Amino acid sequence: MRKLKNSELNRKSIDEFKESEKTPIIIVLDNVRSLNNIGSVFRTSDALLVEAVYLCGITATPPHRELHKTALGAEDSVYWEYFEKTEDAVAKLKSNGFDVYSVEQAENSTSLENFTMDSSKKYALVFGNEVKGVQQNIVSLSEGCIEIPQFGTKHSFNVSVSCGIVLWDLFSKLNYQKK
Repeated sequence: MRKLKNSELNRKSIDEFKESEKTPIIIVLDNVRSLNNIGSVFRTSDALLVEAVYLCGITATPPHRELHKTALGAEDSVYWEYFEKTEDAVAKLKSNGFDVYSVEQAENSTSLENFTMDSSKKYALVFGNEVKGVQQNIVSLSEGCIEIPQFGTKHSFNVSVSCGIVLWDLFSKLNYQKK
């Protein structure tokens, strides 16, 4: 077995990425403070052809050197918008036909493995602040909450890890599982 060189991976150019059909998911970052987490979300979003990333509240926006360290240029390929208030991002998404789900531990949440998707719908996933999570008012505006099962002593995953887990699960449900 031989490790592949980057030149052998046949990745899209930024222009090809922008013209590609996207996964019908928008990521909403609700007051995420870590530039490394924001960059990681951009990079994961690029890898899985996510439609856009909405940056809200204190969430930093490109261009930023520290964000670029983990995004590695994905902030140039993935479409993004900034909203001062997360509520405005949610309102825009709903008016454009997106079902909005918060990724949060909440009463009556749906465990990720049980979350089913309708391939005719578009989804927005809200990920919250590293300490406080998704704001309660945003949880209340959501169609529901998706919860990632956990079995150890910690109460949560890092926000960029949560995003990667949920995005991969939903991407695979949309693209690989029999419908």
